[in-house]
Amino acid sequence: MESLSDKILVDAYFKATELTLQEDFVQLLREEIDRRRLTRLIT
Repeated sequence: MESLSDKILVDAYFKATELTLQEDFVQLLREEIDRRRLTRLIT
C-alpha cells in the first residue's frame, strides 16, 4: 500500500465504497488512510 500516492488511495476508497466492494477491502483502505492521517480527506 505504501507505493500508492495519497490521492490514489483516497480515490480508491471512494470508488470502493461507491461500488460497494467487499467490506474487508474497504476496511483495508480505511486503515491505510487512518495510518497516513488522511481521514480529513474522506469526511
